[in-house]
Amino acid sequence: MDKNTKAIQLMKEHKYDEAAKIFTEIIDENPQDPIGYINFGNLLVHVHDFSRAELFFERAIKLDKNMATAYYGLGNLYLEQSNYSKAIENLQEAIKLGLKECDVYFMLGIAFQKQEHYKLALPYLLRAVELNPDDEEILFQYGLSLAQSEHISDAASTFKNVLKINQEHSDAHYNLGVIAIYNDNPTQALHHFDRALINQPDHVLAANGKKQVKELLDSNEK
Repeated sequence: MDKNTKAIQLMKEHKYDEAAKIFTEIIDENPQDPIGYINFGNLLVHVHDFSRAELFFERAIKLDKNMATAYYGLGNLYLEQSNYSKAIENLQEAIKLGLKECDVYFMLGIAFQKQEHYKLALPYLLRAVELNPDDEEILFQYGLSLAQSEHISDAASTFKNVLKINQEHSDAHYNLGVIAIYNDNPTQALHHFDRALINQPDHVLAANGKKQVKELLDSNEK
């Protein structure tokens, strides 16, 4: 096992101090290799040392302006800091330079979503779903952007696919409840709000939705 592999494994085991020591050795031994700076930058993002992480990623880019993973690291860093414009800029650059992994598309979609650019988020989240169709969080966020872009039928189908993966996904049930209200089906809405609350009793939005639907049903019976 080479040093990089060993240090990355230590990171996965949350042994950050040990990983940092090895990454420092790698950089000292190969100061012109951008990979060491990128890996150390990723570690620093994990421990929320964002200012130092930024310096390491920028150093990697100075050494090789075509390092897609350095731009990805910066995109991740800025997303963590809620600096969505810079996150988008760097993640798009990573894709332009050839990084085609699921995570970069997902993060880019989330950055657009956070800026309330839901339609711009859709193609990136769709691509992430295509690359990893069994990831419930990716699928759910895609469904959310569909709903926010008023593609209601497609959103409902997507939330149902989330439930095929995880029947206890409270937010998928909640959003199906909201869609049922939109489609003037309060009985179905009540079912989904109930399911959301069974799975997550403190789901405030589902509780409010259930209260409103019950009031509506009670008024219709009078």
